[in-house]
Amino acid sequence: MPQKTLAGPVVCTGISLHAGTRVSMEFKPAPVDTGIVFHVHAEDGVHLLALRPEAVSTTELATTISNGKVSVSTIEHVLASLRALDIDNVEIHVVGCEVPLLDGSARLIVEALDRAGIVEQDSSRRLMRVTKAFALEKDGKSIAVEPYDGFRVDYTIRFPHPVIGEQRFVLDISPETFREQIADARTFGFFREAEYLRSRGLARGCSLDNVIVIDDKGVMNEGGLRFPDEFVRHKILDFIGDMAMLGRPMLGSFTVACSGHAHNNAFLRQLAQMDGALETADL
Repeated sequence: MPQKTLAGPVVCTGISLHAGTRVSMEFKPAPVDTGIVFHVHAEDGVHLLALRPEAVSTTELATTISNGKVSVSTIEHVLASLRALDIDNVEIHVVGCEVPLLDGSARLIVEALDRAGIVEQDSSRRLMRVTKAFALEKDGKSIAVEPYDGFRVDYTIRFPHPVIGEQRFVLDISPETFREQIADARTFGFFREAEYLRSRGLARGCSLDNVIVIDDKGVMNEGGLRFPDEFVRHKILDFIGDMAMLGRPMLGSFTVACSGHAHNNAFLRQLAQMDGALETADL
């Protein structure tokens, strides 16, 4: 299977999750073996941030990567879209320290990538294949992986709220299943936490336009949910993006329970450092 990039550039603009300011990002084609690289435009020039588990610097409400000088936040939906659509090589130019939240899902990102067009390149895809089972469990959160010829996620969440409760969703991720089953699932939060988060300078860009907001009575958003189990589907969206921090597409079957960005990254760091757990494979 050949590597893929974009046929041309495409821009997304919108409100940032934390600062609540208008930000933009531009996707541009990249040569073979470039990988997914963020180009962060700052006052002292452009900083290139490549994907690796150790580049994750913050995981509060979103995944942030940094090189110690600049950072870019809320990248998980972008990475999930690129990985799920099998886009191997791309430059992501970011003005500001966050990418736009858009509607809180990956829908508008997928639409932007489709507008740009996806093209094959003259080199084979290189992936990382899980070769032996590994698991990490801590504080009620768990992730286990075993060898599998694909990328499969079996995800369970449990929230003490009647709107959510326990939800489970199992899916083999492909461009088709991602578009149909995952991309539309929005991030979610609880109304009672909003004031506290904003007092800490977080979630200032959140609104009913980009977050499913839940109060004591239920979902506050007009129109309700896009899926009855939208919450667990969004957790899968986040998980795909966080696993993309490995730097290459990965083959494995994952069983996940009640995880989040911090546990996802801790799992990926340990998996990447474990002798014999991963091997390079051409597809």
